[in-house]
Amino acid sequence: MDLSRARRAALGAVAGVLAGAAALGLGQFVAGLTGASSSPVVAVGQLQIDFTPPWLKDWAITEFGSDDKLVLVTGILVVLGLFAAFVGVIATRRLAYGMAGLALFAAIGLTAAATRPTATFATILPTLAAVATAVVVLRLLVGRIRPAAVAEPEPTPAVTASADEELAAPDLPSRVPPSTAMPARQPWSDVLEPKRRSFLAAGTLTIGVAAVAGLAGRLLTERASVAKIISTLRIPGPVKALPPLPAGVNPDVPGITPFITANSQFYRVDTAIVLPQVNPDSWQLRIHGMVSKEITLTFDDLIRRPLIEDYITLCCVSDPVAGPYISNALFLGASLATVLREAGIKAGADQLFCTSVDGFTSGTPIQTVMDGRDALLAVAMNGTPLPVAHGFPARMVVPGLYGYVSATKWVTDIEVTTFAGNYAYWAQRGWAQQAPIKTESRIDVPTGNGPVKAGTVAVAGVAWAQHKGIDAVEVRIDNGPWHVAQLAAVPGIDCWRQWTWNWPATPGKHVISARATDDTGYTQTSLQEPPAPNGASGYPQVQVTVQ
Repeated sequence: MDLSRARRAALGAVAGVLAGAAALGLGQFVAGLTGASSSPVVAVGQLQIDFTPPWLKDWAITEFGSDDKLVLVTGILVVLGLFAAFVGVIATRRLAYGMAGLALFAAIGLTAAATRPTATFATILPTLAAVATAVVVLRLLVGRIRPAAVAEPEPTPAVTASADEELAAPDLPSRVPPSTAMPARQPWSDVLEPKRRSFLAAGTLTIGVAAVAGLAGRLLTERASVAKIISTLRIPGPVKALPPLPAGVNPDVPGITPFITANSQFYRVDTAIVLPQVNPDSWQLRIHGMVSKEITLTFDDLIRRPLIEDYITLCCVSDPVAGPYISNALFLGASLATVLREAGIKAGADQLFCTSVDGFTSGTPIQTVMDGRDALLAVAMNGTPLPVAHGFPARMVVPGLYGYVSATKWVTDIEVTTFAGNYAYWAQRGWAQQAPIKTESRIDVPTGNGPVKAGTVAVAGVAWAQHKGIDAVEVRIDNGPWHVAQLAAVPGIDCWRQWTWNWPATPGKHVISARATDDTGYTQTSLQEPPAPNGASGYPQVQVTVQ
């Protein structure tokens, strides 16, 4: 007797999931040996990011913020689990069907790994190990689910009726043919229990292997962490220290954004699912292309150069009007313009094509870098070496440009070239090649999440126009006149500026709007535009109920 089809399908789904878990565990282990970014899940995730349309990217950033990659990986794991269960079910019908499903998984994983910009032969090894593991485990488990042969029963001897029986039942045949005799039934437990015990034993072993391999891979990955190096690294100070922040740089208004964003609170938007762990001893920056002399800098070379510091506000092009993807920090680094002058920029060059250690690229206008602003090869922020999430050991920081064209993290290569022949990562996906930050403002308080009391209400926020400076901020209630807000002091024009205005609030529902004017005389537009392709625009507004 065989297990029912429904029971086999259920056990097949479990077998598929266990095979998938073992595959991911072994894949992670091999990835720990070859590099964390090559694990199958990460490779598929990076491929998905590469093909994500801008509108979906904006939606993910808006909805999930810095957790967007966690959501992506979780989604991939869910899909893989469902696919693995399906493979297990079809494998119980015919093992070849399950193997075909695993072949599809292999094709996707190998394509994702092999097409990474930094792919090598070692990049595909985790996926190969994962597929091989899935094949072995699926065969092992499915073999304990599929029907087992049941021994042919012995024929029942023919029954001969006595003479009295024949007289009592004259219409019945005198003997029962052997072919119609009923065999003795084999009990369910005789068939089910051996299968169940064998499947449970193999499944338990699979879970153990997957857990141990995954944990070992995690430990191998953590071994490559540069956290300890960062904690002991000493970076020289600037050649000229900045004066203390001016008084009043942080208005005393509860809820307003602080002038300096803590490293742990600094926004993060990038394409890296696994943060690159780059040892400064092996890091190099190559500057080449349309230059008179190619330059290669080690990390020691970089920090031995004269270092300068500046308060610089970075902003993501995906930031919606009044969004959170903007932060301000004190950056320390070497002058990028000075390095480029040493290399000698040739006539006709207008773009720095910058590449990260993970293959991400950005295009920065040369004219912007060379116009006198503090364009940095940054090595520290807020008095400490760069955190890994923000580009350790070195990143680009160019004031006045959205991050995707100015702030390459983990930068390792700068090619001096032209915009005409070279499209960086996001430019290939429809974003503008050159993206100066727009003059904008944001209302931090009141938030509109709850009512406020009638009377004097502090309206406050931040405004920015990097490398132009903020000249004024105005506030409007409903469709009334504009009122000039008080501006906080700032140490320079490359950072944002806080502002406050005391509102004599009256009961009812009101809409607060704000707008900024920069030092060139340009006033923030009311025209509502989405982030793509070169940054959002429009007045920030907050709806408030006054009681």
